[in-house]
Amino acid sequence: MKLSMAQRNAQLAAIKAGLDGGEIRIFSGPIPDNAEDAVGGATLLVIIKNGGAGLTFAAPADGVMLKAAGENWTGTNVATGTASFYRFVVSADDNSASASALRLQGTVGLAGADMNLTYVALVSGAAAPPITYYNVGSPEGM
Repeated sequence: MKLSMAQRNAQLAAIKAGLDGGEIRIFSGPIPDNAEDAVGGATLLVIIKNGGAGLTFAAPADGVMLKAAGENWTGTNVATGTASFYRFVVSADDNSASASALRLQGTVGLAGADMNLTYVALVSGAAAPPITYYNVGSPEGM
């Protein structure tokens, strides 16, 4: 099956509508099998926001949706550990198992991960590495 660019952008617009104003939570520990699972034995390391405000996306274009320009996606670490995965969630998400929660989940690493950071060893109380680039894409083929 192949999707038109309009369909791809419409799917991304739905993700934007659901997650704009949300936050990225970075965890250490075992990675859940999918975004519907509870975080289980993982430890929350940091919550990334735009200052004190929620994160937003730019309008989808060409099958890709980027972090909104001018936003400063940062946070202060709340625990010490090695980042292994993240979830982009609405702030009310309680990290439990849910088939209805709006979530994006991916791996975290130095290179070759869904989210690459300048460092992954996070220390409680220190500033987290800023997220300067983030995108969500919708592929042409399914």
